[in-house]
Amino acid sequence: MNPDDIDRLQAKLSRVRGEIGKRMVGQSDVVERLLVCVLADGNALLESNPGLGKTTLVRTVAEVTDLSFSRIQNTPDLMPSDITGTEIIRESEAGREFVFEKGPVFANIVLADEINRATPKTQAALLEAMQEKQVTAAGETYDLPRPFFILATQNPIDQGGTYPLPEAQTDRFLMKIVVDYPSFDEEREIVNRYAMGAATPDVERILSRGELTRAQALTRQMPIADDIRDRAVELVRATRTADTIEYGASPRASMALVSTAKARAFLAGRSHVSWEDVREMAPPVIRHRIILDFRAEREGVTPDEAVETLLADV
Repeated sequence: MNPDDIDRLQAKLSRVRGEIGKRMVGQSDVVERLLVCVLADGNALLESNPGLGKTTLVRTVAEVTDLSFSRIQNTPDLMPSDITGTEIIRESEAGREFVFEKGPVFANIVLADEINRATPKTQAALLEAMQEKQVTAAGETYDLPRPFFILATQNPIDQGGTYPLPEAQTDRFLMKIVVDYPSFDEEREIVNRYAMGAATPDVERILSRGELTRAQALTRQMPIADDIRDRAVELVRATRTADTIEYGASPRASMALVSTAKARAFLAGRSHVSWEDVREMAPPVIRHRIILDFRAEREGVTPDEAVETLLADV
């Protein structure tokens, strides 16, 4: 790894966070975790109540990294072809021919807004794109642009009109990021910025696609000590034997935990992974991959509390 190349890209990533801050007030942990997902080349699921700036955040990330952006508004009547695309008949000099019209999934960053308002059939249309980075339609396979991310938002699952995401799909999200309400000072600043008729601040493109791809490659090469890697694997394996957990996390969670820890270290400007990186990434990586047993749910135990208990043991 070229140290100068690493320093340059880490400095640019620091500027990316500053540009995002022009539009986003607070939410520093959310911004960090979303950028970690981008560096680790993974999909993210953002959960919160409406009106907390999730769409603005995702659109801003696309702008500062020079990535193409599309938005899918999920509704109960949305069809799979509305996402992936469909064949249409087009007139040409040679006559009529079938042409594949690409859907909104063909972008670098796809915002799947309120994904849990779509029916399970439509949610399943994203599975191949999320994992294989491709779409199969009418017997043909089409590669998606690189880099490619599904950044999905969802309302809390107890709200009306929502469909729970199947376990096979939630496991394909590198992280589940919970967006909380801002503090009083942050909310006051939001009001001062946007409720007084001020224009949305412009942001500068900081990172090109090529530079982002290079940063992703350097992130994968980030060294991690054997004992830290083994403890991360041990943590995930512990979810399968814990008394409070009915179904534990798969090996995909172990890979996700190590890759996100590397990305967090790279984003922080360091050249190695610490246990603190693993600890910070454990809740967003594991919380959506475990199912608590009925006794834990009855006692009000949350997935994050179950993960914290396992972290204390490990």
